[in-house]
Amino acid sequence: MTNFTTKQLAGVALFLFAIFIGVPMIINATGRWDFYFTLTSVALLAIASAGVWLTFYIGRINIGQGAFALIGAYVSAILVVKAGWSFWISLPAAGVFAAIVAILIGLPILRLRGVYFAMITLVLTQVVTLTALALPITNGAKGISNIPLPTGVSLFGIPIIPDFSGMENTKLAFYYTACILMIVTYAAMYRLVNSRLGHLCRSMQQNEELASSIGVNIAYIRIVIFAISSFFGGLGGAMFGSIAQSVYPSSFQVADSVNFMLNCFLGGLGFVFGPMLGTLVLYFGWDLLFEFGKYQMLIYSTILILIIRFLPNGLLSIRIGKGDAK
Repeated sequence: MTNFTTKQLAGVALFLFAIFIGVPMIINATGRWDFYFTLTSVALLAIASAGVWLTFYIGRINIGQGAFALIGAYVSAILVVKAGWSFWISLPAAGVFAAIVAILIGLPILRLRGVYFAMITLVLTQVVTLTALALPITNGAKGISNIPLPTGVSLFGIPIIPDFSGMENTKLAFYYTACILMIVTYAAMYRLVNSRLGHLCRSMQQNEELASSIGVNIAYIRIVIFAISSFFGGLGGAMFGSIAQSVYPSSFQVADSVNFMLNCFLGGLGFVFGPMLGTLVLYFGWDLLFEFGKYQMLIYSTILILIIRFLPNGLLSIRIGKGDAK
């Protein structure tokens, strides 16, 4: 069991206060309501990036998370629009479906390593996009639109989750929902990393042959981690579809998969919360450079290269220092 220091608990409390109380207070004071959508997007992208970080943790470079986000978005949309399911049931169902697809795909490809595995995952997003264009149930290029907002949930007549369609400020509701999902995701990931399974993953990352020689079922662990990784991608995609109230084959592209990977590099592959920080910096960094026009991509790429060159352990290494998945 993980023992938390007073400093760590204080940091968690400060973080929770900031996102649940501080941010809404600042937005209400400034009137920048569009920031709710921006920060909601950051939270959901951080969830998908967390899955990519997990595959790095078993020594695999995953550039296909956009495929599972797209799968999750479509599964949730189909269940809500065509099957009449509640969004709150379709949300975990989308993650589970993405995980099942990951298991089927992972059985043959997880034997590969390095650039070979990376190149196969790179084309996954395009494969899912072409599949969405071809299948009648996804409406081809038209996609699925007019997805209803999440309905309310009651337990024994007591409202647990309000009906989003009856709310005056749905942006705030989606912001809180995304933040709660992000917190649960990273709490689960932190617990996993510090569990026996996490220690086995670390041994595989360092030397798979040695881990296998001492009795570690590396094939089983690879599949489990890849499934969990894709589950996170499915969750993020399903939430995005609900917020946009539409899903199209182009909702998630190869560039998104690359960005999920970059979020992990930028925040720090050695730290559980690296993808969260990387997503925040990468998202706002791109927007802040918008004023540079045609030089935006050049400056953006140069800054990324410099960060990776001089901070190979990510931004979190500045404060935390060297360590393993803290």
